[in-house]
Amino acid sequence: MNGVDFLVDSLPVFWQGFRATLLLAFASYAGALILGAILAVLRISPAAPARAAGLAYVEWFRNVPLLVLMFVAILCLPKLGVRVSPFSSALLVLVMYTAAQVCEALRAGINSIARGQAEAGRALGLTFGQNLRHVVLPQAARTVVPPLGSIFIALVKNTAVASLIGVVEITFQFGELARDAPSQIMPLLIAIAVCYLIITIPAGYAVARFERRAAVAR
Repeated sequence: MNGVDFLVDSLPVFWQGFRATLLLAFASYAGALILGAILAVLRISPAAPARAAGLAYVEWFRNVPLLVLMFVAILCLPKLGVRVSPFSSALLVLVMYTAAQVCEALRAGINSIARGQAEAGRALGLTFGQNLRHVVLPQAARTVVPPLGSIFIALVKNTAVASLIGVVEITFQFGELARDAPSQIMPLLIAIAVCYLIITIPAGYAVARFERRAAVAR
């Protein structure tokens, strides 16, 4: 069987893995955006304990390898009485790991806003939360689109690590197919690369488009 015929016959397997990769990437990113926004608020909070908690979280998850966190989740959580599937473990880890990067991207965007903007909001009697919601975040949103887009693309590639704890995503399926048909490794490698490009290239174009629209809006 030649490579093309083998890939055609393997399409259902690839599709199953591709769907799992998509679900894992988008679900993780959505969770990371929410958690990252909360962490960013902690990082810029006027309360020192909140800033310390946000900093500790970010430093931990930015400096511990993703693979180590994956194994901690899949091996240690059951010993604590927490029974989760490999997919749920990978989702949890990716959300928490990526949230630290989202937090720093948002914090950098917030810090790029002129200090006078926040001071003007306080002069108008706005609370810390109101100042963030109505003054700072709308302006910061225009500057954080490119880094948040890069974080998503990196997240898509990071989902491959989930295959090592048994998540049946596209890289896992590649390993299964390569083990059954070692002579077809080259076509399989090309196919899996194309699968990731199908996700990341449109994401890159979408980020570039949002960035141009944000620049026009300014």
